[in-house]
Amino acid sequence: MKSILSKLHCDDSLWAPLIAATLNILLLYVVSFICRVEFYLRNAPLFPGVESAGDFLNIALAATRFDTPGIFYVNILYILMMLLPLHLKERPVYYRVCKWVYVTLNSIAVLSNLADSIYYPYTLRRTTWDVTREFSNESNIASIVATEIGHNIWILLLAALLIFILIKCYSQPGIFARRVGGERESSPGTPICGSRGNARKGGWRYYAVMTASLALAAMICVGGIRGGWLNHWWCYLLALPLIYIGWRLRKRKRAAALIATGAACGLLFIAPSGGWRHRDIRPIALSNANAYARHPSDVALILNTPFSLIRTLNDNPFPVPDYFSDPAEMARIYTPQHTPAWADSVAAPDMKRKNVVVIILESFGEEYIDALNDRALGSNSPGYAPFMDSLVAKSARFAYTYDNGNKSIDAMPSILASIPKFGKSFILTSAAMNPVAGLPALLSDKGYATAFFHGARTGSMGFDGFARSVGFGKYYGREDFEARPEFGGGKEFDGYWAIWDEPFFQYYAAKMSEMPQPFMTAIFSATSHHPFQVPAVYEGKFPKGTLPIHQTIGYTDLALRRFFDAASKTDWYRNTLFVITNDHTNQRDYDAYRSEIGVFYGPVLLFDPSGELFSAGERRGVMSQLDVMPTVLGLLSYPDPYSAYGNDMSGAIKGEFAGKEDSGDKGSVDVVEDKNMPGSAVSFINNIYQYVADGYILRFDGERSIGLYAIDDHLLQHNLLPGHGAEARRLEKRLKALIQTYMTRNHNGSPY
Repeated sequence: MKSILSKLHCDDSLWAPLIAATLNILLLYVVSFICRVEFYLRNAPLFPGVESAGDFLNIALAATRFDTPGIFYVNILYILMMLLPLHLKERPVYYRVCKWVYVTLNSIAVLSNLADSIYYPYTLRRTTWDVTREFSNESNIASIVATEIGHNIWILLLAALLIFILIKCYSQPGIFARRVGGERESSPGTPICGSRGNARKGGWRYYAVMTASLALAAMICVGGIRGGWLNHWWCYLLALPLIYIGWRLRKRKRAAALIATGAACGLLFIAPSGGWRHRDIRPIALSNANAYARHPSDVALILNTPFSLIRTLNDNPFPVPDYFSDPAEMARIYTPQHTPAWADSVAAPDMKRKNVVVIILESFGEEYIDALNDRALGSNSPGYAPFMDSLVAKSARFAYTYDNGNKSIDAMPSILASIPKFGKSFILTSAAMNPVAGLPALLSDKGYATAFFHGARTGSMGFDGFARSVGFGKYYGREDFEARPEFGGGKEFDGYWAIWDEPFFQYYAAKMSEMPQPFMTAIFSATSHHPFQVPAVYEGKFPKGTLPIHQTIGYTDLALRRFFDAASKTDWYRNTLFVITNDHTNQRDYDAYRSEIGVFYGPVLLFDPSGELFSAGERRGVMSQLDVMPTVLGLLSYPDPYSAYGNDMSGAIKGEFAGKEDSGDKGSVDVVEDKNMPGSAVSFINNIYQYVADGYILRFDGERSIGLYAIDDHLLQHNLLPGHGAEARRLEKRLKALIQTYMTRNHNGSPY
């Protein structure tokens, strides 16, 4: 491909290294496509979602979003070597070394992709770094690999062909054709520092161009790895004319040319990184592939093995402890398997086919709700959510309610799939690639229509990918809202994160009126998030309080009030079970909410407008976000066994709780021994597990208990461990069983 540089008249240009590196990177997309074709052809029966060539091409197109970070991860060293602004590197031997670094690294990537096509039928997922731990104790791994190669010799032939293509089609900067000091280079070892000029004559141009090339490559690499190249495509459109203007003015008006070029560079920088005011683009994770998969098996085709390996390198989110050597003993103490008491009974009650609406309020901590913060602050404590206060009075709730995590991405697994956050957020782990039998999936199997709503751009926080994997049939984001001008369209974008809560909640209510019943939906609000702004029309309408978040809490509370006003006029309202909770807490005004347990104080309300399922009021006990899924299933009389790490609190809500024996679950000892304090909660902060049960808070560092506190000791000031060893050991045993069960199951590939 050397001729391409010649045809572009840039084989002896200062830009030649950048252009050559670009051509070589583009070649890797072709090679990756060929590897994906081989992966599919070898395993076609395992991909039922691919029914035509068009389906495969759509997957291949989506796969480029994951090929890009995979390619850049593998080639970071090569790109840096090619574009390093150091004139001493401008020698033929140096660029030959660059070529073989490129060929070697990408040959390994090719081999990993092709080898994974052999391994895939055994695992049904792309290989992650876990495979090194999986086979770390195998002494015969070499013979296994040799045997597989012998059975698949054509894989080696294809690998050899692709490596040959990398070698023959490699674009080398035309350094042999450059002239130094006006004469053609006479010695292969002569340093080269510029187009038709030596180091003394053109050195400053060389360093300017190479520095600019490296900066541009860095921006492109960052954008590719973050998965955000096209998130703000309009920046590219604006940059193109500015580049042209800068080029035309470069000789006549250099100052204007520099301004235009600088503005273009700024636009090119913010486009892939998420925009100057947008912070919703994380480095793309394996679980994001779920957003592009029509069928769960498609995920393996969308991903590529180098990306999967590198993104899970040194990542052991599920270290399996050895608290219990006997799995049967551990299962007797704790199991996530829930079996309704009537599962095997001929007199099982009919499942109640009520709609289910789960409302997740951004940053809406208990501290801001006057009707709930008395437990930590006492009476006469301030509040900023008057509608929530009224909703508390109409809802069923427990005296002690807890969040499970402290980030937005922790909330969806906890609330919708009863999966806890221990260490790394579940969404960011390789286990999140697998379909999860969450609440929407279980209800979909019973004929429910399901949809998830979030007012940010589709793809934000990876919510769309996890929503798909947890079983939601539809996802509605900012783009879908803006397609409905009757709700305000694009002018309702807050300019930073998402659509303002009030119009998006109205859109949410309207969309549910278009869905067949029964349905199960969830909405994740957005406005009560940094930078804590409210629409201009509402400035000064809500109490400013003492923290920036307080006025946005008031605004979201108003949005919630108007949502319920709209919903109450629909035909589905009285046939709906509402769950209102938050994702995590945020800014805090009081020490009780700053402590390591207080940061998890969040609301969990259940509201039944018909009053058929339960009566309103507070129950003594503990409930956390992990309990939402099993409790909803219990209230609906869901008939089948399922898995969840939380408690089914439906018996306690209905006043039927009488200890483990009569709790409605067989085999789950999350139901506590203290009949006056049903339920439990678990959280993880600063590498410490916290377990709330039996009126205590246990703090456990993974090896030993380090504290035991009364449940009302909000500041964790009075450690009861020295005098209450028996209670601590009882709670520690349960917590250990929960942790080891969770870690073991996820380490084996599935949370359940």
